[in-house]
Amino acid sequence: MRRHVLAAVAACVLGLTACEDNTPEESWTRASGSVALSRDDAFLYVVDADTGVLAVVDTARAQKVGEVKVGQGPERVVVGPDDTVYVANRAERSVSVVRRGEWTEAARVGVGVEPMGLAVSPKGDTLYVVNSTALDTTDHGTLMAVDTASLTVRWELPVGEEPRGLALVDGGRRALVSLFKHSDMVTVDLSDSHQPRLVKERTDLYARANLQGSEMEGDIFTPTMGAFFRPRGMSDVVVTPDGKRAFAPTLWAREDPLSPGGQDTGGSLYGGGGPCNTAGVVAPGLVTFDTEDGSPLVDDIDRCRPPPDDEPDFPPSTLVSPERSHPIQGPVAAAVDPSGLWLFVVNRETDNVAILPTDRRSGPDLANGRMSSVRQLVRVGSGPSGIALTRDGRKAYVYNAFDHTVTTLVNDGSGSVANVRAEGSPVAIVGDVLPPQAVAGRKLFYSALDSRMTSPGVAASCASCHLDGREDGHVWGFPDGPRQTPSLAGRKVTQTAPFHWSGEFDSLRDFMDATVRGRMGGTALDGVMVAQLAAFIDVLPTPDNPYRRESPTPAQARGEAVFQKAGCGTCHEGSAFTNNQQANVGTFVLDGGLPDIPAVRQRGLNTPSLLGLARTAPYLHDGSARSLKDRLLQKRQGNMHGDTASLTPAEVDDLVEYLRTL
Repeated sequence: MRRHVLAAVAACVLGLTACEDNTPEESWTRASGSVALSRDDAFLYVVDADTGVLAVVDTARAQKVGEVKVGQGPERVVVGPDDTVYVANRAERSVSVVRRGEWTEAARVGVGVEPMGLAVSPKGDTLYVVNSTALDTTDHGTLMAVDTASLTVRWELPVGEEPRGLALVDGGRRALVSLFKHSDMVTVDLSDSHQPRLVKERTDLYARANLQGSEMEGDIFTPTMGAFFRPRGMSDVVVTPDGKRAFAPTLWAREDPLSPGGQDTGGSLYGGGGPCNTAGVVAPGLVTFDTEDGSPLVDDIDRCRPPPDDEPDFPPSTLVSPERSHPIQGPVAAAVDPSGLWLFVVNRETDNVAILPTDRRSGPDLANGRMSSVRQLVRVGSGPSGIALTRDGRKAYVYNAFDHTVTTLVNDGSGSVANVRAEGSPVAIVGDVLPPQAVAGRKLFYSALDSRMTSPGVAASCASCHLDGREDGHVWGFPDGPRQTPSLAGRKVTQTAPFHWSGEFDSLRDFMDATVRGRMGGTALDGVMVAQLAAFIDVLPTPDNPYRRESPTPAQARGEAVFQKAGCGTCHEGSAFTNNQQANVGTFVLDGGLPDIPAVRQRGLNTPSLLGLARTAPYLHDGSARSLKDRLLQKRQGNMHGDTASLTPAEVDDLVEYLRTL
């Protein structure tokens, strides 16, 4: 285990000196998310999802010098060994190819649904793309290999549900792929360029983080005692220069029944105890993986203790801010500096970058009095979504997606310990294209910092549960019963009053006010803020759906007829597929540790919209149906949930095919 004294800390921050021989592995990269640097650091490449452009910034002059129109919704960018730029167009099922110096799109390659993670092989002959789902199913996403010379797809491999991040290790002979909603790491053997092989489909991450004991069935975890936390939102994975460790920012969500927090949270429901009581029920985290075998190195966070080691040589699994008044929330991207000693974590919901050691969690330079291993917290702009470090580690560039600006971070070397700070004015990339109300609403929706929306003791935003404005596949232990996070994207939510699973709020303002004040620790919303939040929710893009086609398949057409035959349209009617009424469809939880309370059972549950159904598994308010077919085959409810008990197996299959298109 490596130990570092204060003098070494002062010299090594941001790679100011060669503290040890850390020759970078060929597949190590210095950037992640929405920004990347040219091989010589002369150009910074920035993708803006709102406008669909790749911006080129001259780093010496700190000026934008080019703009390339790429596909719709670009979210990730990577640079190959020959300085070719590749952009993942999430909303268009494509990757754009841009040659250095030409500043125009050279080609656009068709890939899978919602491409995200990108990586280029050390030789530059292969581009790897992570697709959120396959082109023909939402049951799994894929890892795809594209020949960079011919720009043709070599192969495509299923890698689990909703994959997101990607990193190469072992000289490009293996790939690590992070799964987003049900967060875990997948390891793929790439040594045979024509026949990739899944080495590890899951790890024991959940079990290691919750050693008290649990019952597990597939991806659904049922806590049996104490506090339990599930990882979710694992959007990125980065490796150290020597390729031995990988880090994946994540979110820990509490699974056991929620109860109001203490005095520092104002008694808010979401402040009721995160890991080690250092956060609310949504806690920012970081999972370390050993790249040799893909196994996780993680604290036993339900008991608030590290693994049995006097001084663990990896960061703690929960990110705790060193500043009481400025929390950390929403980690979405990360990068390791060239020395391999420092990890930069980009936090979208608190507009900051956390800098922490990669190989220790204590020292005189860390705020250990607050149980924090973060060396420094640096403020940036609104909604940071990516970071890129220069080759010498002296500078870092962060893209503030909601401000459409780039912040430059430098080490000024002042004092006994070097200090990272923002330099100069942010570089403007593009202007706003969303309506002003939606622009303001997005900042509110994603803010775990605005005192009107939350408190430092809770540090939760709307996006902490509604990941990307969608859902997180998580079931929360509310006082009135189990409640799965519903998706907001593309569901015409503002038109579907009353609100909440129990339908107890007649207006959006009542619902938001109760959520912000009673759960998130914020203050009462005014009409302007509610209008802004509603405007943003209304423009949330509908998740891409591989089942939607220009014309329905025969099975989908038959399924629409079955939908009417079974009476599904009686409740799921209109353009939003809901009549906005309460109903008892036989799905209430009547026993166990978290039953639905009698008042809710008497009133019934609010009929949810069916829009976007294909991407929102598991189903029902308690998440008990793992698939649409599972739900339709649950006979214990008889015909309470539509006339489904008498459907033939073929009709059930057709109905599922239709429901997936909505």
